[in-house]
Amino acid sequence: MRSERVAERFGRARAPRAAPSLWLGVGLAALVVLAALLAPLLAPGDPFAAAGRPFLPPSAAHPFGTDDLGRDVWRAVIHGSRVSLLVGVSVAAITLVLGLAVGAIAGFVGGWLDDLLMRITEFVLVLPRFFLALVVVALFGASLGNLILVLALSGWGLTARVARAGVLAAKQREYVLAARALGAAGPRLLLRHVLPNVMAPVLAYAALQVGNAIVVEASLSFLGFGDPNAMSWGYLLNGAQAFVRRAWWLSIFPGLAIVITVLAVNLLADGVRDRRVASASNA
Repeated sequence: MRSERVAERFGRARAPRAAPSLWLGVGLAALVVLAALLAPLLAPGDPFAAAGRPFLPPSAAHPFGTDDLGRDVWRAVIHGSRVSLLVGVSVAAITLVLGLAVGAIAGFVGGWLDDLLMRITEFVLVLPRFFLALVVVALFGASLGNLILVLALSGWGLTARVARAGVLAAKQREYVLAARALGAAGPRLLLRHVLPNVMAPVLAYAALQVGNAIVVEASLSFLGFGDPNAMSWGYLLNGAQAFVRRAWWLSIFPGLAIVITVLAVNLLADGVRDRRVASASNA
């Protein structure tokens, strides 16, 4: 009886276990990141250089086969992870900083500044992100810098909304009110007592931005608007579309790389969100 009472008393305080989907996301993301970091070791050589005869099927010498120019697809996919992750992580980092700053200031200050920043946020939210990126790349050149910039500047709106909602809720918590009563105010109150408690949902959404940016970059490259000097998964799909029936491996392996990466970041984001909800319900 006593052990049952102890378990009943302290059961809700027990830390929630991580869902299997979260660990799956961590594992897949770790594989992709390791492939990008260890690309020179896993697939040494220039991904644009010919490595054999054209259209060689997957074999021990060329695990993913070769393309129409004799380039090794394994080498191209591994090195392509660097470009795709560079785009995804850069866009996510910039949108995180912009969205967090706008949302935190709007929710913390309130008043006319809140209204102004939210009107700007709503304008950003209605921008057609893909077509805007298409226009910018067509007008100013198909460089990774242009693509990262336009995706970041058009993608911080939802992050700002999530941050603002979290700040508005945190402002009414007892620990924030107690800190305010003890003299904390302004940036110190926001940075030390409010923001640390709203970062989980903001970071979860930032993870989703990684996958979204990778898909947009791949779509633009598939349509021929990608950077021709950057070996990315979308670049590989663009070259494979004319040989789908003749060489299935040219589109299958880059496509699988995109699917695995996007699945990984989505599982990570969902796992973080579910863990946060479970922690809140057990509090």
